[in-house]
Amino acid sequence: MADIKYEIIKEIGVLSENAKGWRKELNLISWNEAAPKYDIRDWAPGHEKMGKGVTLTKEEIEKLKEIL
Repeated sequence: MADIKYEIIKEIGVLSENAKGWRKELNLISWNEAAPKYDIRDWAPGHEKMGKGVTLTKEEIEKLKEIL
């Protein structure tokens, strides 16, 4: 499996935090040097590990905002 490169461009906000310190966050992330996308996923303290998540384009995040 190839390494996944990521760069957190902007930390937008924390949605929740569990007892072990993992936080569900909304961030703007560039995956494999591609254009940044909005990303919701769990992160370990210090962003050294991550859980599964979902990425959204600007249009998708605006639509989600409308729906909510």
